[in-house]
Amino acid sequence: MQTGDMQTGDMQTGDSAAIGLDVVRGAVADAVRAPSVHNTQPWRFGVRGSRISLRADPDRRLDVADPYGREMLISCGAALYNLRLALRKRGYEPDVRLLPDADRPYLLADVEARAVRDPVPDETGREYAQIARRHSHRGGFRPDPVPAGVVEDLARAADREGARLIEAADVHVTGALAALTGAAEHIQRRTPAYMSELVRWAPSPASTRRDGVQPEAYPKQTPRMEPDFAARDFARGHGWGADPRDGEAGQSAEAGQGETGQGKVRQGEAEQSESGGAEDDGATGVVLLLVTAGDGPDAWLRAGEALERVLLVAAGHGLAAAYHTQAMQVPELRESVRAHFCDGAYPQLLLRFGVPARRDPASVRRPVEDVMVVEP
Repeated sequence: MQTGDMQTGDMQTGDSAAIGLDVVRGAVADAVRAPSVHNTQPWRFGVRGSRISLRADPDRRLDVADPYGREMLISCGAALYNLRLALRKRGYEPDVRLLPDADRPYLLADVEARAVRDPVPDETGREYAQIARRHSHRGGFRPDPVPAGVVEDLARAADREGARLIEAADVHVTGALAALTGAAEHIQRRTPAYMSELVRWAPSPASTRRDGVQPEAYPKQTPRMEPDFAARDFARGHGWGADPRDGEAGQSAEAGQGETGQGKVRQGEAEQSESGGAEDDGATGVVLLLVTAGDGPDAWLRAGEALERVLLVAAGHGLAAAYHTQAMQVPELRESVRAHFCDGAYPQLLLRFGVPARRDPASVRRPVEDVMVVEP
């Protein structure tokens, strides 16, 4: 991390209260725990005084799958939400300006950290604790049903960030979305440029990189679901991936760590984790579309913030999320999803939520020093 001429541990600008550099480092470390497409981690953070600037890193954009940077900005929006939450947990109120300079399109947000004297609310602390617990999931879920009240909690979380969740409650809608996901996966697998891009972001087991989708992050074999949502072929026929028995140990011990009132989900997870059989992880889960009213950089950032808030609420309920972006990356199929299933809104992500059969490993992350610079 470049520190310029900074000689002290505190930074101050104008009338803003001093903020310790260790506080900023910690908040950025929390921010980068956010999910990103193919774990590209397409963000940079600039620090000057009490201001933290979030920038997109275009070198990490998926030029084939994401030529307009939509998913890059969704990823950065998720990091922005974590940054906001991490500052609040540390006693600072984040004042956020999205897209503050039209002539600098990769400057996504300026966040001014304003010290507050009020104690940190318990709700903030509970939500913050989920940042470390949230993990992406690839594959099926246990058959435990997701209670309607939990789905409502997820929907409220999206609403509070300016987005909306639409549940695919109808079997025909779920089947259609699964079919569109499968069609998109076939289209992308027969596209050489796309497969070359996937190679870049799906390294081999010998890799020491701190980005990309590592082999331990996906199963060797994905249980077939009904309806079946196609999985990415990160291994590309090499037989890479986690053993299906990995992560079963300790699952029971984690049951019940969520918030009060999550007993139905947690109890089922605890009861079934003792058997740990492969037949227990073939459920589709609840299928949700994350949509926005608009479809530009502002909407994409807000979709990312909404996504992370939803994911943290889900983690508090003992749930994990699986992402299916294939149909969102094929323009004709994304438009079909919008026309038939989104009430005129713009689909940004297709997600499945459920109780994971085993503990998912944490994704690798680049160190803070690689993504943060203190500006003169």
